[in-house]
Amino acid sequence: MAKKILHSLTLNGEEVEVATPAGATLLETMREDLRILSAKRGCNQGVCGACTVLIDGKPVRSCLTLTARCEGHAVQTMEGMDKDRVMATLQRHMVESGGVQCGFCTSGILISARELLESEPLPSRATVKTALSGNICRCTGYRTIVDAVCGAAEELSR
Repeated sequence: MAKKILHSLTLNGEEVEVATPAGATLLETMREDLRILSAKRGCNQGVCGACTVLIDGKPVRSCLTLTARCEGHAVQTMEGMDKDRVMATLQRHMVESGGVQCGFCTSGILISARELLESEPLPSRATVKTALSGNICRCTGYRTIVDAVCGAAEELSR
């Protein structure tokens, strides 16, 4: 049995302690030990974006991030955004535009879109496409996702 190391981190605003093997990724720790399920294991190579979370407010691929590197940092997932006005607006627009189909990629896309709207409240369609370019969706064709983000941005700017 591999020796486990105790880690302390802030997850969705709460201090948590978790014991993991030395090489455990944040994605493994969240899903297997902390039961945070919004971040998904897609490619496990940092390419698809399904595992995207915010670390200190920036989108990060949790499948490539060691849990040990998260000590002293704030990790935020969809589970921690249930009262976030921007996220609620994004989610509503995703549903209304048809940007949600199978749902596997949705939380990673929403996390990336949330950070985009934080840094650029009224992005152009081209900026949205660039910001979401690291998130793969096999169902929608992306137009409806870009429509949703632009619609949410427009609504939030009023």
